Amino acid sequence: MIFKSVQLDGFVKKPDEQIRAVLVYGNNDGLRRNTVKRLATSVCPDLNDAFRVAELAGDGLISDIGRLYGEFNGQSLIGGRRVIIVNDAGNDLSKAIRKMLNESPHTGNLLVLSGATGLSKKSSLVKLAEESDDMAAFACYEDKNEDVYSVLKNMGLTFEPEAVQLLCARLSGDRMVNLNELEKLSTYMGSAKNVTTEIVDKTISDVSDAGLYDICHAVFGGDKAKALTLYARFLNEGNEPIAVVRALMYHLMKLLGCRARIENGESVDQVIQRQIPRIIFYRAAYKQQLSYWSREKMLRGLEILYTAEKDCKTTNMPAAEIVSMLLLRLAGAAKQQG
Repeated sequence: MIFKSVQLDGFVKKPDEQIRAVLVYGNNDGLRRNTVKRLATSVCPDLNDAFRVAELAGDGLISDIGRLYGEFNGQSLIGGRRVIIVNDAGNDLSKAIRKMLNESPHTGNLLVLSGATGLSKKSSLVKLAEESDDMAAFACYEDKNEDVYSVLKNMGLTFEPEAVQLLCARLSGDRMVNLNELEKLSTYMGSAKNVTTEIVDKTISDVSDAGLYDICHAVFGGDKAKALTLYARFLNEGNEPIAVVRALMYHLMKLLGCRARIENGESVDQVIQRQIPRIIFYRAAYKQQLSYWSREKMLRGLEILYTAEKDCKTTNMPAAEIVSMLLLRLAGAAKQQG
C-alpha cells in the first residue's frame, strides 16, 4: 500500500491494525525522522517506554533476525500495543520481513522501518511495502514550494507575496530544518499577523540547499553571482556537475514550451497558470525569464547546453569548469537583446 500525506495523517489519528509495518524512506531526512516519530507515537505516546517501544539498527540485523522476531511478537508487561522501530532498514531485510509477517501472529504491534540512504521506488523493500496489503510505504522527498505553502497556511499568519518568495529561497529541502526556522518566525511575530520581507530577512537564516531549481532560476534570470554561489555549494555537497546541465536543459525546454503557447495566442499568465506541477511562488521569475528569452535565444541556449554536455563526457577538461563557464555564458545571455 502507498501512503500519501492524507492517508498518513489518517493513520496517525486512527491507526489501522491491519497495517502491521510502515516503511518511511526518501532523501528528506527531517521529514523522515518526523514521520517515524509520528507513526511511533500514534501507537505509544511515550517513546521512552521500554516496555512498549523497541529501537533496532537495521545494519547487520539480518544476521540476528531472531531479535526482530522476538521484539515484533513480544507483548508489553503493562498492556498496550508495542512499536518496533528499525533504523537504516535496507533491501537485505525484504525477504526476512515478509517471512516474519507471514509467520507471526497478529499481535497488533507496529513495525516502523526508517529506510536506509539510497532507497528508491525501484528498491525491493519499497516494492514489498507498496505491494503488500499489511504494509505501507511513505516517500519523503525534498520539500518544494508547495510543501512550504501548506505549512504556511496552517501558521495563522498572512504573508506578503515578496516575503513568501524570500522565505522559499532561504528554506531548504529538509522538513525539520524548515520547521525550526518557521518556529523562530512564529515566535518573533508574537501577536502580529502580517509577515513582511523585512521580518523574513531578520528571522530566517539562509539554509537553502543550493538545489538545481534555484540554480536554474538564477541562470535564466541573468544573476551570474548567485548562479555561481549556488553552483559552488551544489558541488560542495558532493553532487555531479553534469546534473546541472541536465536540469538547465529541462528548465529551458519548459520555457520553450511556454513560449510556443504564447505564440499561439495565450497570455503569459495563462501559460504559467497551466503549468504542471503548478507554479505557486516563482511566477514573477518565470515571467521575467520569458521576457528575457526569445524562441531564437532559447534554441541557441539548447545548442550551448548540448555542446557542454558532450564536452563533459568526451574532453579532458574538468567537468566542473566546463559547467562553470556554461553558467556564466547563459546568465550573461539572459539580459542581452536578441
